[in-house]
Amino acid sequence: MSINKTRSFLYRLAKILGDVNAVQKGKIGERVVRRASGKATGNLLGKLMGMLFKK
Repeated sequence: MSINKTRSFLYRLAKILGDVNAVQKGKIGERVVRRASGKATGNLLGKLMGMLFKK
């Protein structure tokens, strides 16, 4: 197993464990909102960088 596959597996596992922890604490709503806002911000920054550094 390569380092990249191991790393990907560990990140996926951490994400799932974070979801389980949020459910146990009753904070799943906050987690969903934070994850959605982070994804939107990442997409926006990706588009911006794509426009700035277009070849």
